[in-house]
Amino acid sequence: MKEQLAQIRAAAEQAIVKADSVPELDTLRVRFFGKKGELTSVLKQMGGLSAEMRPVIGQLANETREYIESQIEIARARLEEIALTSRLAAEKIDVTIPGTPQPLGHKHPMSIVLDEALSIFVGMGYKVVEGPEVEYDYYNFEALNIPRDHPARDTQDTFYITDNVLLRTQTSSVQIRHMEKNKPPIKIVSPGRVFRSDEIDATHSPLFHQIEGLVVDKGVTMGDLKGTLEVFAKRLYGEQARARFRPHHFQFTEPSAEMDIMCFNCQGKGCRLCKNEGWIEVLGAGLVHPKVLEICGIDPDVYSGFAFGIGLERITMRRYGIKDIRLFYENDLRFLKQFQGVM
Repeated sequence: MKEQLAQIRAAAEQAIVKADSVPELDTLRVRFFGKKGELTSVLKQMGGLSAEMRPVIGQLANETREYIESQIEIARARLEEIALTSRLAAEKIDVTIPGTPQPLGHKHPMSIVLDEALSIFVGMGYKVVEGPEVEYDYYNFEALNIPRDHPARDTQDTFYITDNVLLRTQTSSVQIRHMEKNKPPIKIVSPGRVFRSDEIDATHSPLFHQIEGLVVDKGVTMGDLKGTLEVFAKRLYGEQARARFRPHHFQFTEPSAEMDIMCFNCQGKGCRLCKNEGWIEVLGAGLVHPKVLEICGIDPDVYSGFAFGIGLERITMRRYGIKDIRLFYENDLRFLKQFQGVM
């Protein structure tokens, strides 16, 4: 049996040296140590040995097994290192090669102007608040002193979901909600999307954006309103910006006015964009109607206030000389890329 063990050891050495992959080493392990392996077969014969020879052969068999296992592990480590080196060489990456450029997004022109407008109002002490786009008739009309028979409630002008639920036509509903829960002094600005059943043209869209402001306190006058809006126009467009106020009528303000900005396309001469008027309407404003204050639980004999609603699309058009409101919604990259890097 000593000769058998010596032969097994020699055969194992030769086979391990010739092995050129880890799977081959696993096969050799089975060949020598499996249930029908060569070393296992020798060990099964130990029952026929004398009591004196059994421990001698057993120790020799264990030494043979340990030697073969150690040689297999040494060969395994060597082959794994070779495989890793080969794989690293094949998968080598040249980190100096420029990568594939990924296009980066940037702000939409309306987002640029909105952020700047809000920054101007926040700098004047206003708080930014928001409200739901799907609104109740009460907040969109009734609480704003707009009666049931008012033309604005007609389905040709307003998108109704049910008789009592609609898509808000103005962010003034946010002002009502805020006045219900907060008492003067109030100084807020509320940006958001609004919806009206308008025909699409160069200056109108059924979906557009407003920035509405509200101030309620003691002693608020029309002079405060005009001064605020003139400061806003000059900070947004520069000191050369020209604005004018025209008398108007809104159910929720009294007195009311509209503010226009001189047309940026024709500089007041008249063109298609401004409908040959030389001016573009950008907002409506006025002192808050006493009835609206009463509805919200504010005493109109003690407090007064002003409110205004700015068309975000229109002031953005004025800012960048854009002649058609439809460009904002067409997602044309040729148009949008012009504002990359603009802050």
